Amino acid sequence: MRRRWAILLVLIGVGALAATAGRSWMDRTVPADMVLQEEMPAPTSAGGEGGLLALTFDDGPRRSTTTALLDGLAERGVKATFFLVGSRVAEHSTDLLQRMEREGHQIGIHTYDHVALTALSTADFAAQVDKTRDLFRSVLGREGFPLRPPYGMVDDGVRNMAGCPIVLWSIDPEDWDDQDAARVTEHIVSRARDGDIILLHDIFSSSVDAALAAVDRLHRQGFYFVTVEELFAARQIPMEPGKVYRCAYP
Repeated sequence: MRRRWAILLVLIGVGALAATAGRSWMDRTVPADMVLQEEMPAPTSAGGEGGLLALTFDDGPRRSTTTALLDGLAERGVKATFFLVGSRVAEHSTDLLQRMEREGHQIGIHTYDHVALTALSTADFAAQVDKTRDLFRSVLGREGFPLRPPYGMVDDGVRNMAGCPIVLWSIDPEDWDDQDAARVTEHIVSRARDGDIILLHDIFSSSVDAALAAVDRLHRQGFYFVTVEELFAARQIPMEPGKVYRCAYP
C-alpha cells in the first residue's frame, strides 16, 4: 500500500511539472523497428510488482486505428507517447495530432517518410527530422519533440544531428509480425517491469486491442502509465539532445 501511495505522489509531482512546462499505410513487408544491441541497465526489481510504464506507439497516425486507441486510452485515463510519421500527419491527420496534444499525450518524431536515418547527409536528415519538427511546431505552436529513429537505427550522425533526445525501448513484442493480439498482450504483461518503455504500432487494429488489454491487466498489477517525458522526470533523469534512452529502471 505504501508503494502505491509513493507512486501516486510521484505522478502528482510529474503532473505539476508538466503544467509548469506548458505544453496500414505501411506495407506489411516493412520490418519492425529493431533495437540495436547496446548494453541496457538491468532492472533492480522483479516484474509484476507495479511501478511506472511508458506505452509508446510508432508509424501512425492511421485514422481508424489511432482514433480507436485514443478512445480506449481516454476511457482508462492513460497517457501514451506517439512517434508520428510527418507525411501522414500532413496529409490528413492534423486533427489527430491536436487531439493527442489536447488529451495529454506526448508527441515525438518518427521521420517524415519512415526512412532509416543512419548515414544520411545533413540535408537529407533535415528533410526527414527537421521537416517533421517544423510541421508539429506549426500545428501545435510549441517545441520539444523527441526522436525515435525508424528501425531503432542510430549512429554518430543521428546523435549529432538529432537536436533532441532519442527514445528507443526495452519491450518489443514485434506486434507487426503475426498481428496476434493475445500473444502481444501476454508478451507485454509477462515482461513488464518498473521503468520499461513499451513499443507498439498503432497502425494495426490487433495492436490497439493488445495495448488496451495489457493496460487493463497491468493496472490490476499496480502499474501506472505515463508518457516518456513523465517517466524520466519521475526518475529525475534529465533527457539531453543526442542521447539515447531505452528505459528508466529504478
